[in-house]
Amino acid sequence: MRRTRHLLAGLALTAGLLAGAAPATAADPASTAAASYSWKNVRVDGGGFVPGIVFNRAEKDLVYARTDIGGVYRWNQAAASWTPLLDSVGWDHWGHTGVVGLASDTVDPDRLYAAVGTYTNDWDPGNGAVLRSADRGATWQRTDLPFKLGGNMPGRGMGERLAVDPHKNSVLYLGAPSGNGLWRSTDSGVTWSKVTSFTNPGNYQQDPTDTSGYNSDEQGIVWVTFDESTGTPGTATGTIYVGVGDKDNAVYRSTDAGATWTRLPGQPTGYLAHKGVLDAENGHLYLAYSDTAGPYDGGKGRVWRYATATGEWKDISPVAEADTFHGFSGLTVDRQRPGTVMVSAYSAWWPDTQIFRSTDSGSTWTKAWDYTAYPTRANRYTMDVSSVPWLTWGATPAAPEQTPKLGWMTEALEIDPFDSDRMMYGTGATIYGTQELTKWDTGTNLTIRPMVKGLEETAVLDLASPPSGAPLISALGDIGGFRHTDLTAVPSMMFTSPNFTSTTSLDYAETKPDVVVRSGHLDGGPRVAFSADNGANWTAGQEPSGVTGGGTVAVSADGGRYVWSPDGTGVHTGTGGAWTASTGIPAGATVESDRVDPKTFYGFKDGTFYASTDGGATFTARATGLPVKGNARFKAVPGRKGDIWLAGGAPDSTYGLWHSTDGGAAFTRVSGVDQADTVGFGKAAPGAAYPALYTSAKIGGVRGIFRSTDAGATWVRINDDAHQWGWTGGAITGDPRVYGRVYVSTNGRGIIYGDTAETGGGDGGGDPGTPSGACKVAYKVTNQWQGGFQADVTLTNTSATAWTGWALGWQYPAGQRVGQMWNATPTQAGTSVTARNAGWNGPVAAGASASFGFTGTWTGTNPVPAAFTLGGATCSVA
Repeated sequence: MRRTRHLLAGLALTAGLLAGAAPATAADPASTAAASYSWKNVRVDGGGFVPGIVFNRAEKDLVYARTDIGGVYRWNQAAASWTPLLDSVGWDHWGHTGVVGLASDTVDPDRLYAAVGTYTNDWDPGNGAVLRSADRGATWQRTDLPFKLGGNMPGRGMGERLAVDPHKNSVLYLGAPSGNGLWRSTDSGVTWSKVTSFTNPGNYQQDPTDTSGYNSDEQGIVWVTFDESTGTPGTATGTIYVGVGDKDNAVYRSTDAGATWTRLPGQPTGYLAHKGVLDAENGHLYLAYSDTAGPYDGGKGRVWRYATATGEWKDISPVAEADTFHGFSGLTVDRQRPGTVMVSAYSAWWPDTQIFRSTDSGSTWTKAWDYTAYPTRANRYTMDVSSVPWLTWGATPAAPEQTPKLGWMTEALEIDPFDSDRMMYGTGATIYGTQELTKWDTGTNLTIRPMVKGLEETAVLDLASPPSGAPLISALGDIGGFRHTDLTAVPSMMFTSPNFTSTTSLDYAETKPDVVVRSGHLDGGPRVAFSADNGANWTAGQEPSGVTGGGTVAVSADGGRYVWSPDGTGVHTGTGGAWTASTGIPAGATVESDRVDPKTFYGFKDGTFYASTDGGATFTARATGLPVKGNARFKAVPGRKGDIWLAGGAPDSTYGLWHSTDGGAAFTRVSGVDQADTVGFGKAAPGAAYPALYTSAKIGGVRGIFRSTDAGATWVRINDDAHQWGWTGGAITGDPRVYGRVYVSTNGRGIIYGDTAETGGGDGGGDPGTPSGACKVAYKVTNQWQGGFQADVTLTNTSATAWTGWALGWQYPAGQRVGQMWNATPTQAGTSVTARNAGWNGPVAAGASASFGFTGTWTGTNPVPAAFTLGGATCSVA
């Protein structure tokens, strides 16, 4: 389905050097994190486009999938699930979660390569990269490229653009877009150079008139296929085929290991070759053609077979050209049964996609389904979506449509090279597959099921965790959203009545959480809906004139009134029926409700905060001087009238976190928070009166997910470098019922939730009953750069009595300042620093140790403290 751009264009991204070998997981030296959180996905199973599936042809059950905005996954055969491999991609390189090419090495199956980058226009300010792994994607190194790649651009279902030589695996090829041509590496992906002898970079543009650069970009080089029959182990493969985005010159060949290239003579013209798959056993190169690049469009297409020995071209299309209303893309051969080939009609939206199968090299074909007497269909398959029931979309279509559909956007189609009975194919929402494919040839129905567990690819636009009812209600791009009654189970259905294409905003009534409202996108409307049972069932609402999109929506604390700021028109207020235009607030403002006073609503736009005390009828401007650029999100604190937090801004302008306790009349910027993009609240820490705060932010020079249990006085980073998920600036909320639980939005990795092992104390307050003396300290500066450093501290209990908590103090002789601290909470007054235990690591047995770390700043010199104290007594120094 159409993937969500999700407001990323304003983010800054730092591009690296072409020949660099920077680890993809290496972040700022200050990015080590507290280790007390475990992270999982809230289960949806799928939810996005899977344009590529790659089976390793040397090792059984080694399978990978690439997504357009959600990273790379590896198949876990024992668990029948997928493992995410790019969660280490951080905020500054969010574009590297878009994957346009994937290659698994057949010589050394431990090696995996991914070509990453989300957009080739200015929506993604950074260049693309090639990631390489020697441990099947567990860890990565990165080589930055001097051009962009487009994992979420038109044509992303073509490919694979990235390929490893099956005989000399130090050689790789990469097809580039945007006129950048063909690129090659001869050192296993460490360095790349342009293949200057390949002179056709491709000229096809989906829409040359598109001024955004999205549809007007040139598709470039779209696939690379090696003929493994032309090489021997250790020497470069002689014959290579390359597909080009050029309707007149779509296929090229080299017979001298890439030294020279020629256009294949006699090739068909007028179409784009989406795929080129070689059956080396029979000497057949199969090509799937479409009149457009996809993945949404395509009205005509053909399938051709090229005889590599004789140069003969043969049109083997399953249907006559006059009868096509779609293009062809998904293409695969059975390596166990040469001559068996399958192809998909990827753009056959109505009534369904079509898959064709031939067992005689394309001479004859059979269809996955056909008409008996229109509109009645006979299927060769049975769909079983019981594991992901929402794939029916809650629909009741008229024949010949069926639900669930066989699929749509079916550009990834692969038969297991070791098992003729296993096939997987990607759609706009899931991966489907079967374990009984050869039943197709016997006239016995085969069963197709989702094979998508663990692959979470939703773009998250809003989140709510009410104090009662379902623990989580989500607003998602493309599939609307869900009421999650069990975080570990796939919901039975997305929001229906109406089904928004994307839900942009949702809210619940704070004192009556069964009342829920959502707004979203839907062609022709309605674009607002109401629920009286905590989101289980919905009723479509009316619209004021001029609405074009969902915008933001809020419900009063008692559930009696709504304020809606839709796209296309101004802010409106109502009680669930007709709407009345609000005054005093600009169109397009973000709106929220006070969580105590049912008559109070708030709004924000372009640096000015607005408030209404009459149920949204009239608004007045209050505080100014807030962020005028970038994204800004604000929320009111439950149980505290007029208590508001606002996060947002842009790197080249005002950017940070602000707090108001007077209903937005005045805001105070939170010190120490460099940047912040989301803010949310959860259950207070044990012994604390104020809700736990959560934010996706940059604090102390480090990007991450942070928590505060002392109303923002101090912060602890709770994620780590292995769990960053690219861009997390959409939404965040804590759970009001579970201390420490936080729900984090991503743009393509679904909803992440974290739980902590901490049971008390929190991050900040209170004297933990600090012992005195009988301690040893090891203080080590582990990294230092101009103006900054990172240090690790180990505190050992050398007494004979267990501690229940600790507070370690020291003096900084050169005026150093502590920045972010993990596994402890800092306070600093002048040169005096105290580090108190976090809630979970206060107990320290006799002879045991507790460790923490932090980043800091320095000027001039950065000497190690000379002495440390515990409860006023001096510790020995290791």
